[in-house]
Amino acid sequence: SPSPQSQGFPERETWTRQMDFMMSCVGFAVGLGNVWRFPYLCYKNGGGVFLIPYVLFIFLGGIPIFFLEIALGQFMKAGSINVWNIAPLFKGLGYASMVIVFFCNTYYIMVLAWGFYYLIKSFNSTLPWSTCDNPWNTENCIEIFRHDDCQNGTIGNSTFGNLTCEELANGRSPIIEFWENKVLNISDGLDEPGVINWELMLCLMAVWVMVYFCVWKGVKSTGKIVYFTATFPYVVLIILLVRGVTLPGAYDGILYYVKPDWSKLGEAQVWIDAGTQIFFSYAIGLGALTALGSYNRFNNDCYKDAFVLALINSGTSFFSGFVVFSILGFMASEQGVDISKVAESGPGLAFIAYPKAVSLMPVAPVWAALFFVMLLLLGLDSQFVGVEGFVTGILDLFPGKYYMRYQREIAVAICCLLCFIIDLSMVTQGGMYVFQLFDYYSASGMTLLWQAFWECVVVAWVYGADRFMDDIARMIGYRPFPWMKWCWSFITPCVCMGIFLFHLLNYKPLTYNNVYVYPWWGEVIGWCLALSSMLCIPVSLVYKLSGAKGTFRERWENLTKPVWGGHHLEYMAPDTDIKSLASLSPGTEENKVIIFESVM
Repeated sequence: SPSPQSQGFPERETWTRQMDFMMSCVGFAVGLGNVWRFPYLCYKNGGGVFLIPYVLFIFLGGIPIFFLEIALGQFMKAGSINVWNIAPLFKGLGYASMVIVFFCNTYYIMVLAWGFYYLIKSFNSTLPWSTCDNPWNTENCIEIFRHDDCQNGTIGNSTFGNLTCEELANGRSPIIEFWENKVLNISDGLDEPGVINWELMLCLMAVWVMVYFCVWKGVKSTGKIVYFTATFPYVVLIILLVRGVTLPGAYDGILYYVKPDWSKLGEAQVWIDAGTQIFFSYAIGLGALTALGSYNRFNNDCYKDAFVLALINSGTSFFSGFVVFSILGFMASEQGVDISKVAESGPGLAFIAYPKAVSLMPVAPVWAALFFVMLLLLGLDSQFVGVEGFVTGILDLFPGKYYMRYQREIAVAICCLLCFIIDLSMVTQGGMYVFQLFDYYSASGMTLLWQAFWECVVVAWVYGADRFMDDIARMIGYRPFPWMKWCWSFITPCVCMGIFLFHLLNYKPLTYNNVYVYPWWGEVIGWCLALSSMLCIPVSLVYKLSGAKGTFRERWENLTKPVWGGHHLEYMAPDTDIKSLASLSPGTEENKVIIFESVM
């Protein structure tokens, strides 16, 4: 194929400095999952013991696929769809990752909208979720909770304050009422969408506008912004840690987080949780990593980068556990309950447990605002990249002759608008049910594991693991440790398939708060969301094979022959050996900065 320049493509941008790439790695490593999912899993699955399966899966599944995606992007210099020109028959992998990342962009932003809403409400002298005298509170609202006195008391109707024990048992805390009655204004089920919450819709609009202006110029805008959004959350985490450790009860909380319970190692669920968490927090299978790699110089050492990134990513998860559990320990001691009563994960931690803990501190609004600023920045850079990765993939589909002047700005605008329209269903009274449906099915562990399994199989068995190792050696100047090759060929696909089957066999229908069970048609919608990405791979495979000519063998050979880009012809001239290639450096005139972040 003729080189991209001769067709009139604008040349693909690369990083200006290695530092920009490392910076993007830092921003990439910090996502909401690190702060709200990992600490809870660690606590639930036996504290320090959880680190054993976790670290094992980093080396068996996390790093190999992580490296695979970055190296593939760097080698093919293409976004998530065209990168599969390495084996055109399997381009369905690219389409699948686009579907997943589109759904992620759609529902993930809701967390930011809620965070933004809380942030605005934090600028009050008394936090609205700390008192019971607001219009949205019910008569069951109680500000002080000390259940343990009741449970220890022998007399059933002894009073506390002027409440009997029975009234205490039915009480609801003001933060739960604020979340369910004010923010969500939640209806009775998926079949009752109710009305749109205008305040939330304005927050949603504001966040989408922020995302748009961060992404619309591509490199030029994202590159500058991410230096801030990637580092500032660390500053806030350290401030919150210092604050947390000085609170009474913090020590017990942290002990709960890291204290090993060895009996847990025998439970399958612990291993499954560790594997799934790795796939989530490394943002594997979303195609954003591939797009990130595609802006590297051809001979950038992506092998080293993969390890640094993995270290930062998992280090952040572990560190944020201390922040979260020091605060939870404080809350447990304030309320006089066991820590298992207050430990939460996911949105429950961010919008119920944490705001509640904050309301018990002196100068509460300051700590609330700090926390929600951090939440917003953590999520925003993940959101940019999702949109960025999606738009990169779409624009790569249009060859140079269709190039328009403002095509990037228009593509980003269409993408944001489309997602915003779908999001309107999530700011209604039944919105939380829709949000959970997306969260549970569209980008769940199952879809990501399916994706990762096929990526390994295609590179290791269709293209050839040894062949790809040679290509990597051409890029970075030395062969990576053969461990990577064994992982791609045997270990990682088995790990992915094993966890995938475990999820499938232990499938439980979705519930909200363990009380509301989704109707059958809700579940059907959920499965449609999941299958829409998973079926891309087999459907496109069958379609391409049936459309080709010749015997099956001929079709297979034609369709799995890589389509090389112009830069390959330049770098892979047969007469140059690998050593001389390592010293070449590609022309760096007018290089620009592209920064990518994680999606989850």
